[in-house]
Amino acid sequence: MPGPQVNPPAPALTTPAAPGSVSAMAEVTTQSVVVAAPVATVMDVIADFDSYPDWAGAVRSTNVLARTEDGRGARVRFVLDAGMVKDTYELVYTWAPDAHLVSWELVKGQVQKAQRGSYSLRACEGGTEVTYRLSVELNIPMIGMFKRKAEKVITDTALRELKKRVET
Repeated sequence: MPGPQVNPPAPALTTPAAPGSVSAMAEVTTQSVVVAAPVATVMDVIADFDSYPDWAGAVRSTNVLARTEDGRGARVRFVLDAGMVKDTYELVYTWAPDAHLVSWELVKGQVQKAQRGSYSLRACEGGTEVTYRLSVELNIPMIGMFKRKAEKVITDTALRELKKRVET
């Protein structure tokens, strides 16, 4: 019996950021995927930072440094090893009251000088549409097309790994 139909991730879009948006940096890479699970289940996996090293391939360790009143991570340290890019960095998180959006911003990094991103979740036929927006600036100069390619790889990998974690 064939397995469930899986929608491939939407192609990455790189668009200028609106002033005051999740990313006020020059460009944001955006990708979406449908995950066969309810919104709350998907957000619970996103919020479980302690488990990231178990399923997010490049994340070697996490440490929740501060929590919100409801126990979600407010400031989190990550140790990342993505082959050529290794970094230890800290992100601060903002959680929407309706639990359909989480956004973050870099507060400390070694290789990165800026990172802004978000996961927005929307109930849809087949589960939850997860949209990942990301903009990263490194301390080393990088040609725009290489930067966008790197962001696309990051968002594609993150969505694929999130989908696998939630659906298994």
